[in-house]
Amino acid sequence: MGFRLDRFTTLYVVHPLQRQGSNLSVPVLMYHSIADEDENDVRAYFRTATSSRVFADQIASLHEAGYEALGVSEAVKRLKSHSQTMSRGVVITFDDGFHNFYTNAFPILNRYSFTATVYLPTAYIGENHLSFKGKKCMTWNEVRELKKHGISFGSHTVTHPKLYGLRAKAINEEVLVSKQTIEQKLSCAVDSFAYPYAFPEIDTEFKGRLRAILCQAGYKNGVCTTVGRSDPNSDPFFLKRLPVNSDDDPQFFQAKLAGAYDWLAKPQYVLKTAKNWVSSVRQS
Repeated sequence: MGFRLDRFTTLYVVHPLQRQGSNLSVPVLMYHSIADEDENDVRAYFRTATSSRVFADQIASLHEAGYEALGVSEAVKRLKSHSQTMSRGVVITFDDGFHNFYTNAFPILNRYSFTATVYLPTAYIGENHLSFKGKKCMTWNEVRELKKHGISFGSHTVTHPKLYGLRAKAINEEVLVSKQTIEQKLSCAVDSFAYPYAFPEIDTEFKGRLRAILCQAGYKNGVCTTVGRSDPNSDPFFLKRLPVNSDDDPQFFQAKLAGAYDWLAKPQYVLKTAKNWVSSVRQS
């Protein structure tokens, strides 16, 4: 593994300076594909594959450390009540509904009686295996089987578009139709939504409009791609998450759980703000 500035800063600058005390934050882990994939042409931060071996080690470490795997709704409930049990709570999420969750991730989670929430882009979940981003996705029968074993499911839109920039009508269709489809297929309420792609947290107007659309559609909570842990002050519709992949060695993984990776959100916010300003200047 080559040098990573984010890893170096996390492990050797932020983590040693962290203060110990009451911890009401919860790490919401963001996984995608659980498989051995060649991502050498992708920068380490942007990789989305976690090998089965690494994933098994990470879940085992959570179990050994006494973590309790929570559903998103339960995590939000405990955060609102400032429950001290959050010190050993973790939310495990998966985006995109890949088939390797069924074959590779679930057996490992089930070994430790851990739950997880899988966010489905419903256009790619069918009666037969469909493909998304070159990977096979689960079928509805597999999703129903997983639900019987305690896995929760949320919406990841219908076609996984970049919602930012779409008209309100198109956003509403992606948000509502996906929810209705999952509810119809699973005969249960769907109350959680995962925002696809980079979350435009600097645009407060867009966030407000999207939040209103989610509320109107009947969602209760959601997750996004903003880096960090979630706390009692977090917007329950846009909970921060910690990206995880095969490059997260045990030391780095534990530091993320402890909150030492949360620092990255600030420089990312500044960078996005600067890019937005430059773009607006060029257009004026």
